[in-house]
Amino acid sequence: MILIIFTGSRYADWRLADKGKVLHGFRTAGINSYIQDENFINQLLNKNTDLLYNAEKVRKIFFFGAGASSKDRQEKIVRVFSSFFKNARVKASHDLDASAIATFGDEKGIVGIIGSGSNAAYFTGKKIVENNYGLGYILADEGSTNWLSKQVLKDFLTQAMPNGFREKFLEKHNIDRKVILEKIYNSPNPNIFLTSFADFILENKNDPYMASLVKKGLDLYIKTYLIPLADNYPDSPICLTGSVAYNYKEWLMELGNEYHLGIQSIVKEPIQNLTKYYINKN
Repeated sequence: MILIIFTGSRYADWRLADKGKVLHGFRTAGINSYIQDENFINQLLNKNTDLLYNAEKVRKIFFFGAGASSKDRQEKIVRVFSSFFKNARVKASHDLDASAIATFGDEKGIVGIIGSGSNAAYFTGKKIVENNYGLGYILADEGSTNWLSKQVLKDFLTQAMPNGFREKFLEKHNIDRKVILEKIYNSPNPNIFLTSFADFILENKNDPYMASLVKKGLDLYIKTYLIPLADNYPDSPICLTGSVAYNYKEWLMELGNEYHLGIQSIVKEPIQNLTKYYINKN
């Protein structure tokens, strides 16, 4: 039996498969190994009955997660999962690796993520070429839910949000300055708070204020990530994953065309293609 996990900061998608078939598929809270400790991850594993029941049957685990870009954070995942799944070999990788496999398989190209966070890289068909991106929700994440939520909250707090939209925002999220600053600066997982505004942003995407903000974020993402990569790897196909990329794909494709970028495909949730890939390999 194999287990495939793809996780962002907000959600984690899990698939248990055996003999070419998916036996169980479910979603849990996200796992970000940069932010969350081993105790949190262990508790998450122990709360799931499908995992508890099949723990000893799992032989291979393929984990792909936001924050799992460095060796020490990958080792954290391996330690926790190896302790829980005692008969399994565990491979932990970054979410960009998952996006690359889910879109390109064993082919090469430029892969990007715009979901809770954002990132991009060149994929050789075997591995991601390291770069200076992926600086997280404080310094980067341009165009992502984290970035969009920060802009919305800043406009709300500085009275820059249009009055009609402000009323709509307060109707959906009954919060004030004190709550926002407490969540951002004193809570253990401020990125989880930021992603909680994703549904509201999507619901109001056609409001002129929100549409302008989303397009600004997508434009910034393209300029920050895709154009430099396209310059370094000319004529490379571009594939994207993530909820923001998918939910606003029409605007993203339009912007891509304006910059003469060949965005080949946009996949919302890599878990389906990842599962097919590893079922065929195992």
